[in-house]
Amino acid sequence: MSTMTATPGQTIGPFYGYALPFDRGAALVPPQAPGAIRFHGTVTDGAGAPVPDVMLEIWQADAEGAVPGSAGSLHRDGWTFTGWGRVSTDDDGHYSFSTLEPGPTEPGKAAFFLVTVFGRGLLNRLFTRAYVPGPALAGDPLLAALPAERRDTLIAERDADGLRFDIHLQGPDETVFLRYPGH
Repeated sequence: MSTMTATPGQTIGPFYGYALPFDRGAALVPPQAPGAIRFHGTVTDGAGAPVPDVMLEIWQADAEGAVPGSAGSLHRDGWTFTGWGRVSTDDDGHYSFSTLEPGPTEPGKAAFFLVTVFGRGLLNRLFTRAYVPGPALAGDPLLAALPAERRDTLIAERDADGLRFDIHLQGPDETVFLRYPGH
């Protein structure tokens, strides 16, 4: 029996505008829904320039910390929160979701968005977290395992519309990216 070696994922894009977006993909809830916030930011490269052809996916708990488990994340009926969304960056590297602020999935734990980054030139997708600011961050095991100077790259900032989370693909402020077992 021969052992097969894993190969890298296919280089992606830039075909997002044609093949992957879907109606209301960035609206996990309608912007006018009670409790709706804007989760947004900019994706930049190692030189600090905006990256216009990135696709982002988020997965999250609802405001009470419950992770949706029903099928049909692509279905947008205008009121059902599915906990999943997909959006492309615009020409200035900006992205924006209309969603709910996630609650902690366990008492005392920090609330966060799971963020997946797909982009031209990446051999595989990148995974990160965007933590909701608050006192529970002090006890988060993932943040505690990072050097103190790197933790801020995983913490969103509150603004007038909701939460801002900028993603730096490289450089001195590079966002911490995660690796999961088997990936």
